[in-house]
Amino acid sequence: MKFDIIVIGSGPGGYVAAIRASQLGKSVAIVEKAELGGICLNWGCIPTKALLKSAQVFEYLKHSSDYGITVAEPKADFDAIVKRSRGVANNMSKGIEFLMKKNKITVIKGTAKLAGAKKVEVESEGKKDIHDADHIILATGARSRELPGVKQDGKKVIGYREAMVLPEQPKSMVVIGSGAIGMEFAYFYNTLGTKVTIVEFMPRILPIEDEEVSKTMEKLYKKNGVEILVESAVENVDTSGKGCKVNIKGKTGNTTIECDVVLSAAGIVTNLENLGLEAAGVKTDKGKVLVDDFYMTNIPGVYAIGDIVHGPALAHVASAEGIICVEAIAGLHPHALNYGNIPGCTYCHPEIASVGLTEAQAKEKGYEIKVGKFPFSASGKASAGGHKDGFVKVIFDAKYGEWLGCHMVGEGVTDMIAEAVVARNLETTGHEIIKSVHPHPTMSEAIMEAVAQAYGECIHL
Repeated sequence: MKFDIIVIGSGPGGYVAAIRASQLGKSVAIVEKAELGGICLNWGCIPTKALLKSAQVFEYLKHSSDYGITVAEPKADFDAIVKRSRGVANNMSKGIEFLMKKNKITVIKGTAKLAGAKKVEVESEGKKDIHDADHIILATGARSRELPGVKQDGKKVIGYREAMVLPEQPKSMVVIGSGAIGMEFAYFYNTLGTKVTIVEFMPRILPIEDEEVSKTMEKLYKKNGVEILVESAVENVDTSGKGCKVNIKGKTGNTTIECDVVLSAAGIVTNLENLGLEAAGVKTDKGKVLVDDFYMTNIPGVYAIGDIVHGPALAHVASAEGIICVEAIAGLHPHALNYGNIPGCTYCHPEIASVGLTEAQAKEKGYEIKVGKFPFSASGKASAGGHKDGFVKVIFDAKYGEWLGCHMVGEGVTDMIAEAVVARNLETTGHEIIKSVHPHPTMSEAIMEAVAQAYGECIHL
């Protein structure tokens, strides 16, 4: 079959690109070897949030007396929690199927690879078909990275995918890595009663976040019983016995921790194998496809978006790249994506959200800065809701008033960070935020208050 555009991969980059292309009048096909929606909808963003919500509800029940409500001792039904998560994911995947039909996008099931100029070969159940397209967009995503000496067997040593569907709740778990994936699963299992140890190679957990965010989250996790080892590396895991013996090299020496399950959450590796890149002459570097500002590779008519190109491996980034790529193909002259204004979110409890430079990064770049910080302990809405942990921290350039960064820890902050993203995109100054009336009582007031604190105008501190 002949199409204007063929997209390989139906994750948040691929399916969004396909829909936008259809809106622009293109004939589109999308090739997917597994479930529509890719890892994000089926084994990533969405089902993990369902698991985390169950953990949060369980946490509420355990502390119901704090709200003047008495309930019987709550129990977590691990199987039911996992079943709910899978149901949410399945419904989302069906939603993508509906969107494909609505937008008249041809869905081709199978494994795809480049097969010559403007050609894609799709193999399914032993049968191979060739499809033609003027433009081919690669959106094949990534998978859990295996560490040396920590080979994943899917049972005792697992990745994020297996962590969502374990047959039973482990009594103890070692989590390798303290990025978003590691922190979210650590919160989930710890809240349900699993003894969790986090092992982080860097000097602090959440190493890409502002240092104050890291310190706050370390304090809160330790308070909830999570053991944290920084400047430590897992040398190997012995799975010959009933459980796991995790051999760890730390800054003060070596130690061994016994546990039921090891979760390797130390990054991802891109899915570039068997795509026909070498035969097609598509250039790559360090596991990433090289592209221009509008995601064209060095081969005309071949594009790449999402985790397989340089940039943050985030669902919303892949979606934005897919739209820009397709609009460029259609001749709409879109703006290149500003990778300096990409929000990052971690959905543990309390949540973490950030955008722009950390305080340390701003200083390293030579900015003279104004820093404002407003704790949720001073927020009426946070006090009423019983979630006073965390803060909003803002960083401004003292000379021109540019909003350099925003960092949050607290209840629902992943839904608040967009204010900072939009404001930075519009080149808003701190005074414009201060003079924009924020509703009371809300958590969002903390943004205004933090900005006001940076300029010496904070009312409630």
